[in-house]
Amino acid sequence: MEVKQVAVDDVNYRKDLYPRLDTNAVTVQKYAEDLSVLPPIEVNQHNELIDGWHRWTAHKKNKVDTIAVMVTPTGSDAELLELAIERNAKHGMQLSQEDKQSVARKIYHVTPEKGRDEKKKHLGKILSVSDRTIRDWLSRIDKDSKEARNKRIFDMWLACYTQQEIADAVGCPQRTVADALADSADLPKSLKPAADHATGFTPPIYNVWKFKEKSPGSKHFGNTEPTILDNLTYLYTDPFDIVFDPFGGGGSTIDVCKKRFRRYWIADRIVTPEMEGKIREHDIASGLPSLRWKDVRLAYLDPPYWKQAEKKYSEDAADLANMSLEDFNKALSGLIQGLAKKMSAGHIALIIQPTQWNAPEHGYTDHVADMMKAVRLPVAMRVSCPYESQQCNAQMVDWAKDNKQLLVLTRELIIWKVGE
Repeated sequence: MEVKQVAVDDVNYRKDLYPRLDTNAVTVQKYAEDLSVLPPIEVNQHNELIDGWHRWTAHKKNKVDTIAVMVTPTGSDAELLELAIERNAKHGMQLSQEDKQSVARKIYHVTPEKGRDEKKKHLGKILSVSDRTIRDWLSRIDKDSKEARNKRIFDMWLACYTQQEIADAVGCPQRTVADALADSADLPKSLKPAADHATGFTPPIYNVWKFKEKSPGSKHFGNTEPTILDNLTYLYTDPFDIVFDPFGGGGSTIDVCKKRFRRYWIADRIVTPEMEGKIREHDIASGLPSLRWKDVRLAYLDPPYWKQAEKKYSEDAADLANMSLEDFNKALSGLIQGLAKKMSAGHIALIIQPTQWNAPEHGYTDHVADMMKAVRLPVAMRVSCPYESQQCNAQMVDWAKDNKQLLVLTRELIIWKVGE
C-alpha cells in the first residue's frame, strides 16, 4: 500500500461509514503520549477514514499538522464500510458486539433480497462471528432497528436535546420522538431502585469523602473524581432530574448520569478532540444556556482552581484560571448566584481547593471563605474531600519544613440549597 503524509485536517471521518458506535477517550490519551510508535491510519483515495479513528484523534489532540496514512482505493461507500469493518474487527481496539451487530444490520438493510443469503456468510467472515450469531442478529432486524432508534432517542433526551434536535439527528418525524419518549413516562419509578443502588456503590454517611485511589478513566486535567458525582446525584437527585455541569471537560459527569438515569447538560469552554460530540462547547462567561431550568436539581461546579490551573487550559485572559483573584471571585460567585435565580429548587455544589503553592510567595488563598462571603444562600452541607499526600513533591515538603508551614491536602465541597 502507498504510505504518505497528509494534513490531519484533510482526513474525512464519515460517521455513517465507520463501524464504531462509541469511542474511548482514555485510548486517545494513551496514544497521544507517544505518536511516534503508532502505525499509519488507513484512508481511501478521497482521504475518507477506513481505520484508525483513535490514532487520528490523538494527532488532533496534540495539534500535529500531518499524519502518516496508508491509501487503499475503494470503489463505493459499501466497499469502504466493509473494509473498515474488516480492519476494525481484527486488530487494534476491537469492535464490540454491539458495533458488529450495528454494521451487520446496516449492510444487510441495503443488500438486495436475492443476495442476502450469501451476504450473511460474508458478514460472519469479516466480523469473525458464527453463522448462527449473524442469523440471530438479522432475524429481527425491523424490530431491533426500531429499538435501536428508540434507544438513541432516549440517550439524546437524557443529554437534554430538544425533540426537534433529536428528530433531525435520528432522521424521523418529531411526532415519532414524542411517542417514543411518552413510552418512557413511567420509567422513573421503576428505575429508581437500580439507579440508587448501582453496582459497587456505598451510600455516603459522613461529610468526609476520602478516596484511597483515583477511579480509572479519563486523564483530562482537572477531571472530577466520579465518586464525588456519584454521591451527589444519589443524595440530591432522582431519576430523570437534570444535572448541569459547565466544567465537564473530562466526561465524568456524563458517565455517572447515564448510570443513574439522570438527564444532563454538560459543557466546557474548550472541548478536547476526544470529547467532541459528547459534551457541548459553552463559555459560562457568555451567560447561562437555555434549558429546562425548572427540572435542574443539581448544578455541579468544578472550576479551574485559579492559579493552580493558570494557562493550563488556554492563554485567554477571560479564562477563570488566568484572572486576577478579584475577577475570579466575582465571576465564580456571579455564576452561582445566577444559577440560584434560574433553578426553582435543588442544590448547587462547588468543589474547590485553597490555592497555596502556585499563589504569589506560596500564600494561602481560601477560595471557600471567599465564596461563603460572596454567595448569600443557605448552606445544606460542607464536605471535606482530602487528597492523598502524594500530591506534594519533595520540594514542597522541604519548603513546609523550612518555613514551618502546613501544606494543603484538602478540597472542600460546599452545597447550597436553592428554592423550596
